[in-house]
Amino acid sequence: MESRVIIAVDPSPGTSLDRWVSLASSLCDLVAGFKVGLPFMFSYGVSGLRALRGSCDGLLIADFKLADVEHVMVSTLSHVIGYVDGVIAHSFIGLKGGLEGLKGYLDSVGVRLILVISMSHEGSLDVIDVNIDRLLWVADRLKPWGLVAPATRPQVISHVRGRAPWAVILAPGVGVQGARPGDGIRAGADYEIVGRLVTEASNPVEVVKWINGEHARALRERGG
Repeated sequence: MESRVIIAVDPSPGTSLDRWVSLASSLCDLVAGFKVGLPFMFSYGVSGLRALRGSCDGLLIADFKLADVEHVMVSTLSHVIGYVDGVIAHSFIGLKGGLEGLKGYLDSVGVRLILVISMSHEGSLDVIDVNIDRLLWVADRLKPWGLVAPATRPQVISHVRGRAPWAVILAPGVGVQGARPGDGIRAGADYEIVGRLVTEASNPVEVVKWINGEHARALRERGG
């Protein structure tokens, strides 16, 4: 079975780059890919991203949760665009002067846009989740490759799947934040984003194999 696991790489201060390169190499054949955020970039810079890219040819996503005007987002990404396959941005910034230009830029360089519809922490309920339908309206007009919806709230994934059958859904929050492997897949997600459950494990390879098994079970249960 093709893996549905994307590993979130968010290093603590002082962690060596070699650790992440070694981890990516050891998991490359077992996972769909990796997601790096600002902690990774501040720790290791573009050269670190290049090293991670060189350790595995799977999907590599830049998760900077971009939320700015078009030229600032494009300028930010110009430093890393040659090393990543996908980019995560917030959908609440809207279309004109924001996401339309970003998507046009990414389309021109063959990189996938992924929009945040909801986040995995409880604070997402305060502002983001009460506007989910409007955020899905934005997504429907752009038709990005992917959408982010939380495994911690499977009902949100089900809602997003119903409104956006065309989208690849990535579900964060598996492990430390409370969702179990398979919760997001069972609700309709295509991939689950897993961080510390794997990266802080004594045997990451065995944990990923277990998660892959849970995903296979979830896919059978949902009939897909």
